Amino acid sequence: MDERAALAGFSAISHQDRLRIVRMLIVAGADGMAAGAIASALGEALPSRISFHLKELDHAGLIVSRRDGKSIIYSADFPALSDLVAFLMHDCCQGHCAYCDKAIALFAKCSGRPTGPVRCD
Repeated sequence: MDERAALAGFSAISHQDRLRIVRMLIVAGADGMAAGAIASALGEALPSRISFHLKELDHAGLIVSRRDGKSIIYSADFPALSDLVAFLMHDCCQGHCAYCDKAIALFAKCSGRPTGPVRCD
C-alpha cells in the first residue's frame, strides 16, 4: 500500500460513524450487513447520512458491496484493512519484529469467515 492509499483509508475512518461502521462490518464478517441494519445499529434516522458514510468507506476501498434482492449488503474488505495495518506496522522495531510480521501475515489471510481456532505460535 502506498502513502496515498493509506491516507485515504485513515481519512475515511477518522469519522466516528465511519469507524463504527467498519468495526460492525468486521464483526459481521463475510456475510456483511444490509444498509438498513447498519443504520439501525447506529441509531441514525437519515438514510442519506448512512449512504454518505458508506460511499466514503467504499471510495477509500475499505468496504465492498453486493446486491441481494432489494438490499445492498456491505462487508469489510479484509485485505484492504490488512494492508492498512501493515502500512502502519511495516517498519516497527526497525523492520525486525517477528511478532508484528506474524500478526500481519495472519491478518492478511483473514477472509471474514470463521476457520476454527487460530494458533499464533
